[in-house]
Amino acid sequence: MVDLFSGRLLVNRQGRAVEPEPALENKVVGLYFAAAWCSLCREFTPLLGDFYGELVAEASPAAPFEVVFVSSDRSPEEMAQHMQGAHGDWLALPFHDPLRHELKKKYNITAIPKLVIVKQTGEVITDKGRKQIRERGLNCFRNWLEGANVFQNFSS
Repeated sequence: MVDLFSGRLLVNRQGRAVEPEPALENKVVGLYFAAAWCSLCREFTPLLGDFYGELVAEASPAAPFEVVFVSSDRSPEEMAQHMQGAHGDWLALPFHDPLRHELKKKYNITAIPKLVIVKQTGEVITDKGRKQIRERGLNCFRNWLEGANVFQNFSS
């Protein structure tokens, strides 16, 4: 996963640059394709925020999980407002990074919202992350963890 973002910076919710390697290393990564103008995205984003919060922010130890937002917003300002208003404390690919378009093509994103769960290699564990969270809640993370071949002493 780190290779996918090699030579790039991600940004956090506050807009500060984050090195991808320490942030994503040895974690299950959810690539979240969404936009503020999308009503289904506005409906799902708070659910993803709660899911993320329970796994990462409130858990001890935190689950080996990170979300990288890949925006389909219309402007950097819209993306920033979307992240600050609705998102969990996860990461994002900067608005002007051309990798946004490459990732949409690589993961065959034809509609949003889409949550693609990937291994460290970038290989897809599931492209149905949104559906799985809706149907199974936190229980789906155990399957993602097993599929990711990530070692961590984590219990849910």
